[in-house]
Amino acid sequence: MAIVLTMFLLGAILGFVGAGGSGFIIAILTLVFKIPIHTALATSLTAMAFTSLSGAFSHYREGNISIKAGLLVGGFGAIGALIGSKIAAFIPTNEMHYLTGGMLFLSAILLILRLLLLKNKDAEDKKWSIHSVQIMKAACLGMITGILSGTFGIGSTPFIQLGLLTFLGLTLRQSIGTTMLVIVPIAVGGGVGFSTEGFLDVTLLIQVLIGTMLGAYIGAKFTNLVPKVVLKAAMILTPITSGLILMF
Repeated sequence: MAIVLTMFLLGAILGFVGAGGSGFIIAILTLVFKIPIHTALATSLTAMAFTSLSGAFSHYREGNISIKAGLLVGGFGAIGALIGSKIAAFIPTNEMHYLTGGMLFLSAILLILRLLLLKNKDAEDKKWSIHSVQIMKAACLGMITGILSGTFGIGSTPFIQLGLLTFLGLTLRQSIGTTMLVIVPIAVGGGVGFSTEGFLDVTLLIQVLIGTMLGAYIGAKFTNLVPKVVLKAAMILTPITSGLILMF
């Protein structure tokens, strides 16, 4: 019950500020509840499959998703996440804390880049066509982000969004929506990999899902009360704070 209530409060805060928070979930599970880092990674990554699915459906209804690009990148991402979860099994616990913390810092840097440099990118939708070059680009992007997600248990949202924007040429609105679709198979692939390694705790997963999904649903209803500058700052500070907790 303590985990459910804590995740509910955390989910409400994350839903309120519009941050993903997978790193925060890992940090709280390891610091407060003394959950082994690999189990925390497996729980956080698998939970994203459920939370991202609802987000992807919402974006699909709003017309924000490039289905072809999302399925291609996500398909290769699932393979990468499966590989990444196998890599994670060989990384010692102490080193995993530092590596995951470092990845969260890098995520924050990429978020700053996205918010500051790409805010004026053309907002008109583009039809994404499949050909050999695009397939190769999608495969590279999916494998790289999938391995990062599977190895460090994070969503790699900034990496995926920037890749879709700059590498595949999607618009900012399309990249945001398509990222939600991409994360679903990546989270499933990583979850399967961690499960086969014996790191996935189903009871803990259910507790985290109940708490975060209920909290995020309620917290999101108050988002419009916060100035945009506060939301942007929160998006950047969330991975930085998570990284600091894991590293120190």
